[in-house]
Amino acid sequence: MLFQMVSLVLDVVAGLIAGTCLLRFLMQWQRISFRQPLGQFVFAVTDWLLLPLRRVIPPWSSWDLSSLVGAFLIKLVQYTVLWLVAGGHGALAMLPVMSLVGMAQLLVSSLSALVLVLAVLSWVNPGSPMYSLAARLCDPFLKPFQRVVPLIGGVDLSPIALLLVLQLAGMVLAQLQMGWMY
Repeated sequence: MLFQMVSLVLDVVAGLIAGTCLLRFLMQWQRISFRQPLGQFVFAVTDWLLLPLRRVIPPWSSWDLSSLVGAFLIKLVQYTVLWLVAGGHGALAMLPVMSLVGMAQLLVSSLSALVLVLAVLSWVNPGSPMYSLAARLCDPFLKPFQRVVPLIGGVDLSPIALLLVLQLAGMVLAQLQMGWMY
């Protein structure tokens, strides 16, 4: 029972911090202004980790590599603590690989949620600032699908196609992780 409780707390805390690091990466990649409430939240959650990392890890082109490394380190700490709570069973060398898979799972679930928010906002309030922010964040992932999936009756079904691919990727990642845990 202790393992499940620690796992839940770590999932929430690590998910929030690592997910915000990934959001910071995506916002900087898409050149989205941080002078809005979401940007201020992202800075507040990640500055303590990413500012020291930036001294060591320079950006590459328009990619903020310190945000990716920060997300990876948070997931690595999460899986290391879980490994210790479980009594150190399993290969310690697999923790970095599991952390990468966990980071990919976080990215898949976060992007799925973002696509759902975009879809709902497109029906409810397509003129809102939140809709334009969600559209800019989803755009690099939706564009390839929009080229392939035709509009049907004026309705863009590319978010459904993206969600399907994300769900399949999530299933594969979960299967990989379960194979390493047991």
